[in-house]
Amino acid sequence: MSTDVALRPSPTGGGRSHALSRYLATHARARLAALLSLPLAWVLVLYIGSLALMIVAAFWSVDSFTGNVVHSFTWANFQTLVTQPVYRDVALRSLGIAIAVTVIDGLLALPIAIYAAKITPSPRVRYAIVILTTMPLWAGYLVKAYAWRIMLDTNGVLDWVLSPLGLHGPGLGLTATVLALSYLWLPYMIMPVYAALDRMPNSLVDASADLGAGPLRTMRSVVLPIILPGIVAGSIFTFSLSLGDYIMVKIVGGTTQMFANIVYDNIGVAGNLPFAAAAATFPILVVIGYLTAVRRTGALENL
Repeated sequence: MSTDVALRPSPTGGGRSHALSRYLATHARARLAALLSLPLAWVLVLYIGSLALMIVAAFWSVDSFTGNVVHSFTWANFQTLVTQPVYRDVALRSLGIAIAVTVIDGLLALPIAIYAAKITPSPRVRYAIVILTTMPLWAGYLVKAYAWRIMLDTNGVLDWVLSPLGLHGPGLGLTATVLALSYLWLPYMIMPVYAALDRMPNSLVDASADLGAGPLRTMRSVVLPIILPGIVAGSIFTFSLSLGDYIMVKIVGGTTQMFANIVYDNIGVAGNLPFAAAAATFPILVVIGYLTAVRRTGALENL
């Protein structure tokens, strides 16, 4: 008898558990809050919190004599970024590189995704294309960066291949940076476009052909509006990742500099953390503006 009593669960604890279960079962918002509380706390404290501290630090300055950070409000860092021509040139170059990488990846991703999702009849070929597309992601970032340096550098692999034809590679610089970043972020463009095409019913293409539309008209009027959200999703990845990259341009860019390098140099070399924080607001504002412009097209609503 005593053993049965000892093994019997506490009525108080069981009552509380049952009451909590009943409450969560009848309150969907409470279940959602309990499920998302820890992830939201992680995002708010570690991401948004650190971002807010960075923005606050952008209005500080560094004492030129002692090198210590002065915690007083000033616009000096932003005035330097706006008035100095070198920073405007680097900002425009960074935007141009990000746009070029996005356009190149979009032009490469469309035929690959269309062939994999709609043209090839073999599932094995489709899976092989998907595996080959994601395979570059298996290697480390620095491995891929130095592989491109070995290939594009003067007297590198590309020069050795092209020398019998009397040609030579682009060498290290702006072109090498665009090529390397296009290769690096291409999977992030292919996979959203492939997913959008894979969800598109083949009957839509057949119906367009039955109504007399040619391949180009079908592509423009049927396929592109459906896969536009996938293209937009891929462009967000390629544009933002290219805009914020500073390692690849250090390895293959030669004397080329992007805006993220200004942030890196002021943290590691100059030790001017407030100016680095002010410079870091540029890619943040550009990406926010890009997302706002994309949102107005309505493409994000169909992701």
